[in-house]
Amino acid sequence: MSGDSYFLMVLAMAGAAFFCRAIGFLAMRYVPITPRLEAALKATPVSVMAGIVAIAVVRGGPPEWLATAIVLVLVRVTGNEILAAFGGIIAIALMRAVGA
Repeated sequence: MSGDSYFLMVLAMAGAAFFCRAIGFLAMRYVPITPRLEAALKATPVSVMAGIVAIAVVRGGPPEWLATAIVLVLVRVTGNEILAAFGGIIAIALMRAVGA
């Protein structure tokens, strides 16, 4: 494939991603926000992250398992998801650097 083909593919994917997001925002104008829908929308980012992490934990080994445990403990202790995520990133980076 030539460079032009890659550029066109990336442009098409960007357009499709933008279209999907724009249609979602426009469609939500006509949907009444009930407490149940609001709760579902608030839970969506957490469920997406859980799905990504679950795949990494199942396919991973001890570094991923330990990093996940560290994240869970940090969230429980600090209540700060960002701090916990950085703790997990640092933990897995250190374990991979030492060859664990």
